[in-house]
Amino acid sequence: MRILLTGTSGQLGRSLAKALSDFGELITPQRAELDLSDLASIAPYIQQCKPDLIIHPAAYTAVDQAERESELAYSINAEAPDILAQEAKRLGIGLIHFSTDYVFDGSKGTANGERIPYSEEDICAPLNVYGASKLAGEQAVVNSGCAHLIFRTSWVYSDFGKNFLLTILRLAKEKTELNIVNDQWGTPSSTLFLSNAVKQILLQLQQAETPATWWQAHQGIYHLTPSGFTNWCEFSQHIVTHAAQLGLLNAPLPTIQGIPSSAYPTPAQRPQNSCLDKTKLSQNFGIDIQNWDLALQSCLQNMASLKLADANV
Repeated sequence: MRILLTGTSGQLGRSLAKALSDFGELITPQRAELDLSDLASIAPYIQQCKPDLIIHPAAYTAVDQAERESELAYSINAEAPDILAQEAKRLGIGLIHFSTDYVFDGSKGTANGERIPYSEEDICAPLNVYGASKLAGEQAVVNSGCAHLIFRTSWVYSDFGKNFLLTILRLAKEKTELNIVNDQWGTPSSTLFLSNAVKQILLQLQQAETPATWWQAHQGIYHLTPSGFTNWCEFSQHIVTHAAQLGLLNAPLPTIQGIPSSAYPTPAQRPQNSCLDKTKLSQNFGIDIQNWDLALQSCLQNMASLKLADANV
């Protein structure tokens, strides 16, 4: 199987490249080869490499900057996926596309003290340009008629690149007190968890007697995150605690205080409830959905192992 995998310089693309390294022939273009902002170049590139499957984690993800660069955000997040989907349809192949919790406005409330998660059927109403551009990308993929899986995920982090986990680890070494928003709820998603889940699903596709029938039975939008919910402040506390236990942080550890979103204004408004229901994913694929805290510990353990290996070189 020839797999065209976009965005391998980003954290999710890089993790997917590692997880799928023995799965088939990976085509991993760098930006100089496939620039998603150069829309006219996308179709010719796909026609040249002739993949059997397209996996598309690449995106414009600068949420606040998108408020100033809406045209670029829509070009990369909506128009580029439209072209990828049209080419997938023309070639008769599948497309795996990644989207975001930010397609929702976060207004869903609570039941019995617990946040009510969004299902795939809930109405989308993004609060910011980033979310709106990603929703437009989803709609383009669905409307193309290509065989597709769309995975909405949330709060993505890894041991690579720019993300909340690495920011907190850096600030924990620099400051004695951290003020972190505690009224935005969702599920942190490690790229290790995400890429392993995608690999399990692709193994099911590979083992299917008739791939076309498999796509017909499984295609659609899915929510893909670990299980459980938390807020940014609690997530920070878990990061610092686990990192200290693994020797990634030394005492004294910073005090972490919760603050409301109103105390930390940003150009792009964030949804207060980003919790996603994974029932459909479990029912259709039967994969193990790891708890978000266990997924965090796995990521930090990898970081600690790499640190130890570097120290022994």
